[in-house]
Amino acid sequence: MFTWVCPQCGREVPPHLTECPSCQQNAAAASVQQNQPQAAPPAPPPPPPQPQQAPGYYPPPPQQPMQQQYGPPGYGQQPMQQQYAPPSYGQPQYYAPAPKRGLNLPVWLLTVIFAVGIGGIVVGIYSLLQSNRSQTGSGPVPTAAVESPAAKPGAKVSAIQKYIEVSGVRFVLDDRKKTQARFVLINHSEASIDGLAGNVTIWGRTRKSEEDAQGSFTFNTNIGPFESKELTVPMNTKLKIYELPDWQNVTADVQITSPGA
Repeated sequence: MFTWVCPQCGREVPPHLTECPSCQQNAAAASVQQNQPQAAPPAPPPPPPQPQQAPGYYPPPPQQPMQQQYGPPGYGQQPMQQQYAPPSYGQPQYYAPAPKRGLNLPVWLLTVIFAVGIGGIVVGIYSLLQSNRSQTGSGPVPTAAVESPAAKPGAKVSAIQKYIEVSGVRFVLDDRKKTQARFVLINHSEASIDGLAGNVTIWGRTRKSEEDAQGSFTFNTNIGPFESKELTVPMNTKLKIYELPDWQNVTADVQITSPGA
């Protein structure tokens, strides 16, 4: 069965109809709506009564809404910041600077004072160094020959005395609180010496160019060639052990009494 298509709505219409029934129904409904009278819009409400104003009165201007500043997309709207004028202060007051207190000395006088002070410091340091050098024994030692008080008067000098050395003298206390001398006896010769005896006088170096005898001791031992031996013997002294000089300020004067010449 053949049908034809409506050019307005696109529907299929039987061939025995000359007009589209759907389009006829739409046209009839539109004509009915046009023929119906339209309702009038509601009247606006009457304005409120205005109060009676006295002559010469002017109403205030309407308030303008505050403008808002809009930020970039993604940020909330921020209200416009109000700008405030800074408070006005009076003219600042200036005060004259206080005068400087102190001694206004001339430049040449200050130079002299500093020079004298530096010179005094240098002299004090030099004096201190000289005193320390004299205490430690680094200063000059008098070379005058002194006679040992422990040696017998008129005794002859032994031929082996130049080969015997006494060094490392220290002072200690024994069990009976007696002062003893501990030293090292050295034989610089190639011969063995039996019955070696001698007197040793202890001198203490002081700040002066003199030497004071601090005491003496004797020794008697056997010693081999080029041998060194440590000995401890009683010491004859009138001083306490804390009054004796330190080892670096001690000089030992040796006189060999045996074997003889």
